[in-house]
Amino acid sequence: MFTGIIEEVGVVARRSGAELAVLAEIVLEDLRIGDSVAIDGACMTVVALNDSNFVVQVSPESFSCTTLGQLRPGHAVNLERAMSASGRFGGHFMQGHVDGIGRIDSITTQGEFAVYRFWAPDDVARYLVPKGSVAIDGISLTVVSPENNTFSVAVIPETLSKTKLPAKTKGDPVNLEADLFGKHIYHYMKRGEKKGISLDFLARHGFDS
Repeated sequence: MFTGIIEEVGVVARRSGAELAVLAEIVLEDLRIGDSVAIDGACMTVVALNDSNFVVQVSPESFSCTTLGQLRPGHAVNLERAMSASGRFGGHFMQGHVDGIGRIDSITTQGEFAVYRFWAPDDVARYLVPKGSVAIDGISLTVVSPENNTFSVAVIPETLSKTKLPAKTKGDPVNLEADLFGKHIYHYMKRGEKKGISLDFLARHGFDS
């Protein structure tokens, strides 16, 4: 599990077949072989490491279903180690299972804040609700104004300074992970529909709150 609070921005050092080597500092402090690290929001398992980088093996499925397949040496990546049960929890619960690849539709500013609007595929858009959570390249953010397949987020200066988001431009792809609890609730209610229980019935009995 992850929180969506990015610990540092790493740099891809090498890509060879299924292996991806990433230069890092902070995440290496207590990292061990077998540990999980979220790279741009995609959960990967460490298979080797040294004083300057760690190596993960990326499956063909992960390469094709995330933006990891587009990474090359020199590319920046958001990094987060799996959350500790004894640590302070921030952000929101994330599995590191990317639900789909979205894209940046626009970037504007509101004072010190940057407002990003994204297009999301149906596999993500169906779970987006106002003030709900979403992970964008592994960053925990709050959904604003979801409409059809688009939504916005307002990003504070601290997040901009600690992630690779400012390097992104209009049209760039991003990894998206919808809120874990939202997905469970959605599928629970859809199962109710299949059993002849309407969503309106569930809502009247408090299952929408």
